Amino acid sequence: MFATLLITLALIIVAMVLLSVRVIFKKNGRFKSMHISDSRAMRERGIGCVQSQDREARRPKANKIDVKNL
Repeated sequence: MFATLLITLALIIVAMVLLSVRVIFKKNGRFKSMHISDSRAMRERGIGCVQSQDREARRPKANKIDVKNL
């Protein structure tokens, strides 16, 4: 039981170190952004995050037709 716990703990530590290699060894290292709009491939396809699309949809339009004055 204790050996299983130590092996599991060692695997978790190795995984955390490998996931953070860029942050640890690179000057001013950071994790890559996981935000959809920060991905070049997604921007090229015209795909954005829900929050950005919602913000854009709520923005008042300059060429909006005012139906009250028709």
